[in-house]
Amino acid sequence: MSDIQSPLPGTFYHKPSPEEPPFKAPGDAVAVGDQIGLIEVMKTFIAVTADIAGTFKGYSVDDATPVTAGAVLAELD
Repeated sequence: MSDIQSPLPGTFYHKPSPEEPPFKAPGDAVAVGDQIGLIEVMKTFIAVTADIAGTFKGYSVDDATPVTAGAVLAELD
């Protein structure tokens, strides 16, 4: 199992917008470079991408949650 960590502090979002589905669901394949979420910092949104490949296990934090740099955002098998 591997973790995807936050590259910076901010608010983490699972979805591109409130009415859309999450970027990834449990069981989805994840390739290097796939977007798994967004971090908002001072009204700027930064894509969070996978740096490893695997199968998406799930998000480790709730949607719209404040996170610190290095916090585990999601897990891959």
